[in-house]
Amino acid sequence: MNGLIGKKLGMSQIFAADGTLIPVTVIQAGPCTIVQKKNTHRDGYTAIQVGFGTRKIQRASKALVGHCKKANASPFAVLREFDTDDIDKYEIGAEINVATLFAAGEKVDVIGTTKGRGFAGVIKRHGMAGFPGSRGTHEYFRHGGSIGNRSFPGRIFKGKRMAGQHGNTRVTTTQLRVVEVRGEDNLIFIRGAVPGASGGVVIIRKATVGKK
Repeated sequence: MNGLIGKKLGMSQIFAADGTLIPVTVIQAGPCTIVQKKNTHRDGYTAIQVGFGTRKIQRASKALVGHCKKANASPFAVLREFDTDDIDKYEIGAEINVATLFAAGEKVDVIGTTKGRGFAGVIKRHGMAGFPGSRGTHEYFRHGGSIGNRSFPGRIFKGKRMAGQHGNTRVTTTQLRVVEVRGEDNLIFIRGAVPGASGGVVIIRKATVGKK
């Protein structure tokens, strides 16, 4: 198992031993409870499903209540799966905390959902320049300009940068350094910013980019 579910608490700063100021994001990582084990014979792959947070039982479906009850736990707010090669060393109902997986100095990837900005135009969404504020420009200041030709290609290509939903997307920030781990408080301090708003759910996993 190479990751945990957490909640972004916000940003802060830490002073290193040499006095360097380090901006960090504080994440409450776990503790996560093992809810289910996926195996190759039944599911076609091996993974560990873990739960994080709490949900009021009256706001949970009967299926979720029964599923979490197998781990002797109340309904979880979030369920996620993490790949693992050896599921036999994990037991359903066991807790996994941040200190057992991560240590200061190592690199991690953080997955989160960015803040939603609603429907936005091309200037805010893609950083386009717009049109001149004078020289005859009339009611066409923040438009995107030409989006294609008439004869060829005779259509608009998919993926053309235009106005639309801005934000509220799943984003992975890779190769972030762990500055400090406080196992007794279930906190992990990661250098720099991570996707999402404070209070949002994030996934922390060991860095995969650059590994063979």
